[in-house]
Amino acid sequence: MPGHVVVAAFDFDGTLTRGGSVWKFLTAMCGRDAVVSAGIALFPKLLRAALFGGEAADTAKEALFVRTLAGRSAPEISERAAVFGVAHYRRRNRTKVRARLDWHRRQGHHVVVVSASPEYYVGAAASELGVDGVAATQLEVDGDGKLTGHFQGGNCRGAQKLERLERWMEASLGATPDGDGAQPYLWAYGNSAGDLEMLQAADIGVDAGRLGRFGKLRKFRRLGDVLTAW
Repeated sequence: MPGHVVVAAFDFDGTLTRGGSVWKFLTAMCGRDAVVSAGIALFPKLLRAALFGGEAADTAKEALFVRTLAGRSAPEISERAAVFGVAHYRRRNRTKVRARLDWHRRQGHHVVVVSASPEYYVGAAASELGVDGVAATQLEVDGDGKLTGHFQGGNCRGAQKLERLERWMEASLGATPDGDGAQPYLWAYGNSAGDLEMLQAADIGVDAGRLGRFGKLRKFRRLGDVLTAW
């Protein structure tokens, strides 16, 4: 696309990697017993999250973080999370999606990772990928440098994911959703309902999930289609 600024936005869990990362992250930070105990205590919320998703999933996820991370040293968790993020990506990366990300980089496109997982470790994995930016869930820190377990600004999922991507484009590229400034040509890659708004807003939205016509993003182009066409 000569003359166009191009942005490629990639979801993390299930898109750049195989499966999720949150439970593995919390286990690595807090230990299996603490995470299992929190899961048992929050079982009704987690069940509701599994059945209904959306706001119920956001609420359950934040409650799980409060149960496991509240009161822990933010600098310590940040440091350990960075190590976790790189190791997790190396173990769980999807080679075809990584190849697609590298293709965008070779084209000179701006690449950003947009994720509902904590930036503490998504940022470290994104640095390994050599991308231009990250928009992910922020963990709240109190005045004593301790994590509260709450999310600062909410869970970066659904409409929040698109909003934070737009904020990143405005801050980094001068582009705004109301049309002021140059509007980038946007590619977006996702695998779940939490990516729907981001893919809908893109010039080309790509379903990188594994469910094909049975998935929630089935109306978008499939990853295999764009791999052979571009």
